[in-house]
Amino acid sequence: MTKKEFELDYQNRKLKVEFSNLTEQANSSCLVSYEETVALVTLVTTDEIKNTDFVPLTVDYEEKYYAAGKIYGSRFVRRESRPTETAILTGRLIDRIIRPLIDQNYRKNIQIVITVLSIDNENDPDFVGLLGASLALALSRVPFKITSGVRLARKDQELIVMPSYEQREECAFDAFFAGTENKINMIELFGKEIQESEVYQVSQTAFEEIKKLINWEKEIISNFEIEKEEVREVQEINPDFSKLVNEFLNQNLEKTLYSTDKGDNWSKDRITRITQELKEYLISNNLEDNLELGLRILDKRIDDLIHFKAIKENKRIDNRELNELRPIETQIDILPRAHGSALFLRGLTHALSVVTLGSPSDYLLVQGMELTSEKRFMHHYNFPPFSTGEIGSFRGPGRREIGHGALAEKALTPFIPDSEEFPYTIRVVTEILSSNGSTSMASVCASSMALMAAGVPLKKHLAGIAMGLMANESGEYKILTDIQGPEDHFGDMDFKVAGTKDGITAIQLDVKIEGLTLEIIKETLDQAKKARIQIIEKMEQTIDKPREKISKYAPIVKMLKISKEKIGEIIGSGGRNIHSIIEKTNTTIDIKEDGTVYITGTDENSVNEALKIIEDNSREITQGEIFEGKISKLYDFGAVVDFANNHQGLLHISEISPTYITNINDVLKIGQILPVKVIEISPEGKIKLSLKETGAKIKVPDNNRKPTSKKFESKRNFNRQK
Repeated sequence: MTKKEFELDYQNRKLKVEFSNLTEQANSSCLVSYEETVALVTLVTTDEIKNTDFVPLTVDYEEKYYAAGKIYGSRFVRRESRPTETAILTGRLIDRIIRPLIDQNYRKNIQIVITVLSIDNENDPDFVGLLGASLALALSRVPFKITSGVRLARKDQELIVMPSYEQREECAFDAFFAGTENKINMIELFGKEIQESEVYQVSQTAFEEIKKLINWEKEIISNFEIEKEEVREVQEINPDFSKLVNEFLNQNLEKTLYSTDKGDNWSKDRITRITQELKEYLISNNLEDNLELGLRILDKRIDDLIHFKAIKENKRIDNRELNELRPIETQIDILPRAHGSALFLRGLTHALSVVTLGSPSDYLLVQGMELTSEKRFMHHYNFPPFSTGEIGSFRGPGRREIGHGALAEKALTPFIPDSEEFPYTIRVVTEILSSNGSTSMASVCASSMALMAAGVPLKKHLAGIAMGLMANESGEYKILTDIQGPEDHFGDMDFKVAGTKDGITAIQLDVKIEGLTLEIIKETLDQAKKARIQIIEKMEQTIDKPREKISKYAPIVKMLKISKEKIGEIIGSGGRNIHSIIEKTNTTIDIKEDGTVYITGTDENSVNEALKIIEDNSREITQGEIFEGKISKLYDFGAVVDFANNHQGLLHISEISPTYITNINDVLKIGQILPVKVIEISPEGKIKLSLKETGAKIKVPDNNRKPTSKKFESKRNFNRQK
């Protein structure tokens, strides 16, 4: 098997790319490794030209559990099945980077498959996956501008390039940047109140690292002979037909799209109106067979007009200023039985977020190739077809819904209280009721209010805003605040920024052009901050701090800490003790390995009862303490007394009364309740008790008494003290 290998020492680790005929029937492929993280990247493209208005690209990121030496999956089906959320998000990440860098007139199916073959738990496979995808495209016939990406994080004021998994968990932020040798075209950043100036500085470092990797890619590509395909228009348009359509649009397009009439649903209805008018015009001229071509011309004219108006005249399709927000409305307590709910309306984008509080055992177990973890905070996003006025099927969340839900979740996560402060599993579901741009950022706003309404102790409100861009080939551009549907569709970027008044918690950047300059990134961040503060001030008018009490319909959860050595005693042999407590109190009890105990129930008295039982069971008994005990066994020499729930001690016959007792059965009975004092604890943990030292008096029948001599009593006390 012939091979070509290329190596680079990158960040003191070996980066290697291997080309061979390993996947001989793919159009192009490579094996990329960064230390012991290895991914096989393949590309296949067809000869058939698709009749679409977009590049027909599919990116599949395939996790293989054997890559991490794990056996996962259902107990009955031990194999990979549906992609994990991590796999879906990584596939989306790589898709968003490479899609705008393919010639936008290319109309042949492209499938890129990234198969992770090995993972070393230090180096992230998304880095090698993107590098391999760029090289596979560069060596194929597909017209493409090469790209690369890099991960950065900050720990103790030190910026780390390509941090390990362990370092990322300890860092103030985690970011992935990608781009070309000229511009940044993708950012994903998550952290806790990162300043705009720091994001700009990190962008500068990322840009320099990306250029280093691209230069290495160029060196690799120079070793191959590559023939790129010439791309033409999918279908040429007859000049006479084009002239006819453009004459109609010259008379009607601008006055329809930029009407000052506010009686409609703004841009969506205006585009629908001009589309319908064009269809009727073509039909009236017996050109109904050319409707599709007419709509292509319309789409291009709308794109050109929206760009021109924004760049040259500072005008937007809904007559807002470039930095103006759409009207915002907020409301909480929408649903009577939900633990927390809120409605956030921004123009025609309407998001309803609903909070459910659960017991600690309701956590989500995440099993994946890269890591296994427990999630106690979840945000799920639903985008039903009626939100865009369409008819569609319900088949579970798609890649877009998973991506939007994850973005909002990561934006909110830094301010979710830890389990010691708020021992609940928290699930937020955002239902998009109406969509006209920026629904993921509306989800952040609605969820923040719903969490506060539910009594979740968020320290601050969080909000999100989507920023847009209109740019032309001359380098002129205008940044738009709070983009709506048409500005997203026809615009050049979707730059989502979420956070508090004091800093950023999440960024996600997508572009339709090659990318952004550092100056555009800086200007966008500054403009987004002003908008974010405005939104939070509006939210604070509805609810400005978390409620002090949770909903009466939410479960009651209480927590206590016990020593690890006491866990076995609490559980008991075969779980007998813990099951007894659960059954007696009608609660749910979760015990963690570190000794944290969570008690969940619907009745506060029952929860408190279970809490007291576990406190008593787990407490350390010390000499001199007095307890109320219950006799469980009687012997001639004494009684076994149960006290403090699961503790037992021996009450010797000599410790029952100051007077001598000949027959214990005449004095004590099984089930009898009496006070006892701990007088001795042996090294083995055996406990000796006394009744007489508590000061309590017990009746001893006369026929059972025999005065104890002072000499004998003194000797007995001496022996006990010894």
